[in-house]
Amino acid sequence: MISWRAGRVTAFGRAWRGARELTVDVDGSAVKALAYPLLTGEPVLGDRVLLNTTAQTMGLGTGGYAMVVAVPDRLPEDAPPGPGHLVKARYTPLQAIVLGADEQDSPHHALLEDADSLDGMPVITADLHSALPAVCAAILADRPGTRIAYVMSDGGALPLWFSRTVAGLRDAGWLAGSVTVGQALGGDLETVTVHTGLLAARLILHADIAVVTQGPGNLGTGTRWGFSGVACGEAVNAAGVLGGRPVGVLRVSEADARERHRGLSHHSLTSYGRVALCRADLAVPDEAGPFWDAVREQARALTARHAVREVDCAGLDEALAASPVGLSTMGRGPQRDRANFLAAAAAGRLAAALLAA
Repeated sequence: MISWRAGRVTAFGRAWRGARELTVDVDGSAVKALAYPLLTGEPVLGDRVLLNTTAQTMGLGTGGYAMVVAVPDRLPEDAPPGPGHLVKARYTPLQAIVLGADEQDSPHHALLEDADSLDGMPVITADLHSALPAVCAAILADRPGTRIAYVMSDGGALPLWFSRTVAGLRDAGWLAGSVTVGQALGGDLETVTVHTGLLAARLILHADIAVVTQGPGNLGTGTRWGFSGVACGEAVNAAGVLGGRPVGVLRVSEADARERHRGLSHHSLTSYGRVALCRADLAVPDEAGPFWDAVREQARALTARHAVREVDCAGLDEALAASPVGLSTMGRGPQRDRANFLAAAAAGRLAAALLAA
């Protein structure tokens, strides 16, 4: 189940919030690796490191890193005693104790103890992590200064630190903060569920809009129900029962080689059409042409439960070009798959408009 290797650190690459790239010599071969210093300690040149190389062995696309499991000859100091008893990545060798915003030891516990309403806050739900910067670009182009919180579910990467996108958006001031929910960890706030994550975004981070997606590394099996994006529909339900205003990103592609993802993805049809029981506003670009006509026709299947709203996309290409982080989905940027990013931006524009309504 795991491919294990050991090697020595020979060079450093990029570093961002919570993560550091390394080059590790493994039996004479240079291996690209990633360390989370808060879990493993900070590696230095010459350190012997233990690696999980499963992703590289399998040729997985997201990152392609070997993961540093430990620096065994120079273990980090124990963390000082402190509040917090939430265990994330539970019962794995790297389970971590964090302070949950919703647990009894938290200074926010009293605020969240009986909290039950988002007071109409727009909550944007998306299947893929790559939608996040496109959504933010549209919101901030239309309503500069909007406080956006990112709520990261646990269907993809568990450590938020893996995401260079989130690090770049934080550095640019595009995110007011992040909340990691379920088994995900590493956000500015930690919570047990998407429900308390949304409440924390509203009540602690004072968000005007929350965006819920999984971390990088969408998991799919080519079956109707076997994909991690099902959680997108579950996030709609969480937002709805808490009195938020769910706004759905439709996963759209004009370049995906897989038929099930061309046009309107089956992920969106299943997540919104079958899983999401609360009503959502689903954004569809008002673009002309056969491709968008076909997308709108596919989206008609969702109108029995949701409001499918056409969104004027004037200026959204310019907003996307202003993103402080690169835009990429499945290795494709806006030049190859404009439709994907335009659909995400349309949802951001729709949510921004709801703030003014």
